[in-house]
Amino acid sequence: MRGQITIRKNSDRDRGFSLIELLLVVAIILIIAAIAIPNLLRARIAANEASAASSVRKISTAEYAYSAAYPSVGYAPDLTSLGGPVGICNPSSVTACILDNVLSSGVKSGYLFLAAGFAVGGGINTAFVGSSAPESFNVSGVRNFCVISDGVLRVDPGSPGLPPAPDVATCQAYPERQ
Repeated sequence: MRGQITIRKNSDRDRGFSLIELLLVVAIILIIAAIAIPNLLRARIAANEASAASSVRKISTAEYAYSAAYPSVGYAPDLTSLGGPVGICNPSSVTACILDNVLSSGVKSGYLFLAAGFAVGGGINTAFVGSSAPESFNVSGVRNFCVISDGVLRVDPGSPGLPPAPDVATCQAYPERQ
């Protein structure tokens, strides 16, 4: 029987996966996702908080450098004075070019930032506050950070809608970081 074509009937094994098998695979994937996604969100919050604490320390260091560079002004009056424009930056008391322009814009890694100098009794700023708060509470972060002229980083557990610490007294009310 040369040249004869035989037609083979499909068996049950050749038809693919059953609906039950596909549903089991989807259920397993959903269970794994339910376990992994909260851990990923917590890791992102921890990374944002570490970045915010580091950025507040950078603001503190920039304030000391600004005060040394512009003694007639004292500490920088605001956050934008510590930064500068994108590209070529010419240092002055208005744009000191000490901080990068991302941080001096006031928003970085899911956090809002503030820096302010305060004149206590005279014309020069003798005190400052640098602070941060989550842009979206419980999504980008849960803790607020601040530092004042003493250079000690303080941490507040935070609450929804709380802005960055606007003054020295508010920051001093935060507990010191352990």
